[in-house]
Amino acid sequence: MTAVAARGRAFTGMRAAALIAFVVVFLVPVYVLLVTSFKPLTEADPGQAWNLPQTWTSEAWQVAWDKLAPGIWNSVLVAVPGSLLSCALGSMNGYVLSKWRFPGADLLFTLFLFGMFIPYQGVMIPLVQLLVGLNELAGTQGVFYGGIPGLVLAHVVYGIPICTLIFRNYYVTVPDELIEASRVDGAGMLRTYWSVVLPVSGPAFAVVIIWQFTSLWNDFLFAVFITGPSSWPTTVMLNNIAGAQTTPYSQQMAAALLSSIPTMLIYILLGRFFMRGLMAGALKG
Repeated sequence: MTAVAARGRAFTGMRAAALIAFVVVFLVPVYVLLVTSFKPLTEADPGQAWNLPQTWTSEAWQVAWDKLAPGIWNSVLVAVPGSLLSCALGSMNGYVLSKWRFPGADLLFTLFLFGMFIPYQGVMIPLVQLLVGLNELAGTQGVFYGGIPGLVLAHVVYGIPICTLIFRNYYVTVPDELIEASRVDGAGMLRTYWSVVLPVSGPAFAVVIIWQFTSLWNDFLFAVFITGPSSWPTTVMLNNIAGAQTTPYSQQMAAALLSSIPTMLIYILLGRFFMRGLMAGALKG
């Protein structure tokens, strides 16, 4: 019995050591980013990446904020409404496809899933043509093509398949008896969705918000060829922070940390619901 307990303690110790090693490896880039961002330009050199600053300064953060502030606001205008619209459409699609069966529902769901496998590069030209056509139809310039609304529209449409899949897999775990009971009480499709299904959809909404917010915030390809300079989000402006003759490493590191803060906050606030919502429906439907 003592030998078994000793082996158990040894295994626990090795597991803890392995986890600590993984955490250290994961945090090494964060350490380099952080210490470099507080260095003056004279110390921000790859050869001194591991050294602590001899002179601590927040100048790089101020410069990075001045350069990124418009892009951060543009990213907010893209990520927040884009995530909310994706949640609304995905939730309604998933509800109908899981609880209100109709002829061809499985075929429609399969067609939805095909949209997940279409690469961004494959739709660039037709997407630009569509957005230019919407500009002409609306009689405006720089709204759909060249503006933030067009970028939001592209991401919402592109996000419908994965959002529908997540909500559909979650809603199959909602007991059918609840839906039947609401029908007996005279509730229709929308009333049942609003009063019965929506109140228990928190974990699924958390998953979709995290997924879509991160995708929209970190997007570069759609942003760089759909929007114009006045509508560039954080990712495009972050890419443009570069020196003419020398690379301002401290400014780039500070800008990288600034641009990652919103997604980290989303994970901190909603992360506890993430696995619960993601795994719902994995063993059913």
